[in-house]
Amino acid sequence: MNAFSSICFENCWHSAEKPCPRFVDCVHGGQQCGDAAQSAERLARYRRELLLEEHDTPVILVGMGTCGLANGAQVLHDALVAECAARELTVSIIPVGCVGYCAREVIVDVKLPGRPRISYCEVKAADIPAIVERTLQHGEVLEEKLLGVESRDAEAGWQDYPLLSELPFFAKQRKINLENCGVTDPENIDQYLVRGGYRALTSVLNGREPQEVIDDALVAGLRGRGGGGFPTGKKWQFARDTEADKKYLICNADEGDPGAFMDRALLEGDPHRVVEGMIVAAYAIGASYGYIYCRAEYPLAIRRLEKTLQSAREYGLLGKNILGSGFDFDMRIKKGAGAFVCGEETALMQSIEGRRGMPRPRPPFPTTAGLFGKPTVINNVETYANVTTVFKYGPEHYAGIGTESSKGTKIFALSGQVCNVGLVEVPMGVTLREIVFDIGGGIPGGRKFKAVQIGGPSGGALPESVIDTPVDYESLKEVGAMMGSGGLVVMDESTCMVDLAKYFMTFIQSESCGKCIPCREGTKRLLETLERLSRSHRDENSQEDALLRFQGMVYLERLASVIKDTSLCGLGQTAANPVLSTLHYFREEYEAHLYERHCPAGACKELLTYTIDTDKCNGCGLCARKCPQDAIIGSKRQAHYIIDEKCIRCDQCRVNCNFDAICVN
Repeated sequence: MNAFSSICFENCWHSAEKPCPRFVDCVHGGQQCGDAAQSAERLARYRRELLLEEHDTPVILVGMGTCGLANGAQVLHDALVAECAARELTVSIIPVGCVGYCAREVIVDVKLPGRPRISYCEVKAADIPAIVERTLQHGEVLEEKLLGVESRDAEAGWQDYPLLSELPFFAKQRKINLENCGVTDPENIDQYLVRGGYRALTSVLNGREPQEVIDDALVAGLRGRGGGGFPTGKKWQFARDTEADKKYLICNADEGDPGAFMDRALLEGDPHRVVEGMIVAAYAIGASYGYIYCRAEYPLAIRRLEKTLQSAREYGLLGKNILGSGFDFDMRIKKGAGAFVCGEETALMQSIEGRRGMPRPRPPFPTTAGLFGKPTVINNVETYANVTTVFKYGPEHYAGIGTESSKGTKIFALSGQVCNVGLVEVPMGVTLREIVFDIGGGIPGGRKFKAVQIGGPSGGALPESVIDTPVDYESLKEVGAMMGSGGLVVMDESTCMVDLAKYFMTFIQSESCGKCIPCREGTKRLLETLERLSRSHRDENSQEDALLRFQGMVYLERLASVIKDTSLCGLGQTAANPVLSTLHYFREEYEAHLYERHCPAGACKELLTYTIDTDKCNGCGLCARKCPQDAIIGSKRQAHYIIDEKCIRCDQCRVNCNFDAICVN
């Protein structure tokens, strides 16, 4: 192996005002190219400029991830460019990924020369003139839009402004894999380099053997972040030990869980981190080609990935003889059509091969016979980001984060009925309560917490009684849930758990590939039963209704268990988890639906009963005129009544009543 020194891009410089594209060219028999003193000084200056430590003109960072763009970031960016041009101001306007605080988008950071960074939130295009005039031109803080400052500046009079690191949303987070998101331009490889990018790769290629890399992954205790948490080093070892003329590496970016957006945010905010981790993994197992399987619904992530791969090739980080090490590896992007089942690794490989995405029985496992029949390693986006972290900071340092069995950090997409919707990264071992209430800010509107769905459709709904459960693989399994990829959906007291289970079963049933009978037919029967529970059952003597009332919860539990035990793939085996977990923790709600024909949360409309409070009704007749079924009767200026047999629970009477006379039970 041609020795490569990481000193190369730290202290060496070519004649161009940028780091050496091919770092290995800077080392010739131990000699640094150019004048060493001048090279070091020029590189140091370039690093300071890219790190925004020293700059002569203002710098503005605009959060332009998908969440920012959905809130008008592109219009805002264009307004910034136009406003600065109109005032003839020299300003660097840099699009960045999501910093994670999605609830407060669009987030705009302003860095004035010699001053700490100012972060503004919920910025609209109408706010741009004030930001440009007051902040850029006069150095003032726009307090009505202020999120926080990077550090307090006594000289500028900023002592009383909140620090970003002290805000509840950020205080308990530990951003390692998200350290560059919202801070650097994701399409600028130089900015990634000066923040320590590709240092993990250089440390691996600089004299370390593939087996040593695998051993370090085992020492770090890294586990897969896409599902059950299988040890990453073991998976690599299986592929390494399999003899073959060609091996493949795949990044599973087919993020299909409802409420999950972790992979998307990573790929949009720091794609080089994922690519670097893939190259390290490929070196460890001896792979020569790789695929990033990303769903086509992520156009921004795909565009930034394409730019990332192009830049990596230009800098000698992909292709033949990477960094002069003799190691060859390249990759490309494969767009998925959005099938949920293609998140399962064997179905994903079928899709890459040009066939219908359907799981196949295992063994053989992909590490033995995977893509095109060759040994293949598949990890998800966050796992590869963690690989970069392990080899950037060292396996021992990584192993010091988290719990005894679950090392490192975990990224969660926090959504649902919670104040601070966004992307959070926390050390393994923090509790669900800390995530929901300390970071998430609790439930909006003063409502009560009811449950949190973790792990997507394959996970479980956990009530307040277990909300102090630590977030690690084993603890979550003990309470009937799983880590999954990291979707975390919060629900308040207005959520019906039968309706929640029905929602997930509708999703799972429609996404079933249909290959095996337990998943194809079993999920359909589960869904039909849940739909029957949430309907009005007006024919109380029907055979179907009588059978359901007789079998009750036993039927649901038995059917769910059969699906779990006999389905072909991991998705089918966890398909019934939403039903099993809600049955376990919220059984009384199922019984209320079945025996009382009542929805305690008031979410199942067919089970609601509409009545009119005769003391409040003055007989105006507005409700009767708005009723599409003529279900409301009554004389003028006399109290009206609702005929329940005709009522379709459309809610129009309650919406249009001006006297709050409609009661819903």
